[in-house]
Amino acid sequence: MPTSASHGARIVGKGQLSAAGPGPNVMAASTLDSDRVISSDGQEVGKIKEIMLDVQSGRVAYAVLSTGGFLGIGDKLLAIPWNALVLDTSRKCFLLNVSSERVKDAPGFDKDSWPTMADARWGSTLHAYYGAEPYWAAVEPVTPARDDLH
Repeated sequence: MPTSASHGARIVGKGQLSAAGPGPNVMAASTLDSDRVISSDGQEVGKIKEIMLDVQSGRVAYAVLSTGGFLGIGDKLLAIPWNALVLDTSRKCFLLNVSSERVKDAPGFDKDSWPTMADARWGSTLHAYYGAEPYWAAVEPVTPARDDLH
């Protein structure tokens, strides 16, 4: 599974080109809630619990993964850089290009003690852990189509 060079999650699978409606390129965040995350060694390492937006840039910053625990009790939360994930439309899950052991050892937090996700030092360390470029590092301006503005 290649790492993502884009600024967002890559999309693979048969649904990438054949999906009707808004997906998979534009989707409601709620449709991704509870999607499984599969590690590079094929293990399910958790489920998407939240999708975190960088409000000022308008970008998806992180997916919060719930891992371990039982029925939400004792689970560990992990922030995963959005661009470290690959949406697999065929298997209806996200792929993460790190081993299940690395995910198990990842820096995490609990539901009552979230990190300051806007802290660039914290974010840089997290992106480095997952081998992803910080989403704020390469900003490409988005230009709306001018034809529709008249």
